[in-house]
Amino acid sequence: MVGTPIGNLEDLSPRSRRVLEQADCIACEDTRHSGLLLNRLGIRGRRLLSFHAHNEAARMPQLLEALASGEAVAVISDAGLPGIADPGEGLVAAARRNGHPVICIPGPCALTTALVSSGLPSGRFCFEGFLPARGGPRRERLGALAREERTLVFYEAPHRLVALLEDLLSQLGNRPLQVARELTKRHEQQVGPTVEAALAHFRATPPLGECTVVVGGAEPVSPCWDPISLRQELAALVAGGLSRREAARTLAERSGHSRRELYALLHAEPDRVPPDPEGDP
Repeated sequence: MVGTPIGNLEDLSPRSRRVLEQADCIACEDTRHSGLLLNRLGIRGRRLLSFHAHNEAARMPQLLEALASGEAVAVISDAGLPGIADPGEGLVAAARRNGHPVICIPGPCALTTALVSSGLPSGRFCFEGFLPARGGPRRERLGALAREERTLVFYEAPHRLVALLEDLLSQLGNRPLQVARELTKRHEQQVGPTVEAALAHFRATPPLGECTVVVGGAEPVSPCWDPISLRQELAALVAGGLSRREAARTLAERSGHSRRELYALLHAEPDRVPPDPEGDP
């Protein structure tokens, strides 16, 4: 699995070049596109096989047969790391099931490039790839992500970007956002810093090139401190056979409240219930 440039040809690593030069065959999304790329890189004489979303299942037995015969097969996508929103995942799984070693040669990836350059939290993130093209299913999917606290990352085609931004605004609100387009290319652009600002920009200036959209996650919701209800849940757990300590730990995991505060609540007299640990009466 070989990562290829998403724009700037200088991003191809020496190791990736060597692997492509030595491969017995190269499976690629578009043989014409990849042929031009390899020619520009000075890599010639390789056998190219088309391997894309529409022939992946049919082509897989041929590639597995090539591996079984001892051939070295390199898989590339039109741009970026194969298997990330591009064909390759199924082939890797099938190759491993058949006992063939699989090596990934790290390379360019729009997902991580856009995330790191966005300025939004990157320690925990949720990659959703391409959302449904139709408005209804797209909004439904965004609605399901409304409470996701991790940074969200999407891929989107330029002709659907404005519709996606409109749906982001209606479903998630005016969150922090960066739209990265033409990554690593001469006209690379980052547009933000909010959904509304990006929407205004792209309504006035239609986007060109593939876009990666990075959206801030939902604000954490503090769990509601209802001592009467919490005491009842704790009592039910104890009645079910848990010790008081185990009951406090179990409810802490379920509710998001502090285990220590729940343990104290369990031991408090009914008419002397501790107040909300956050300080509210």
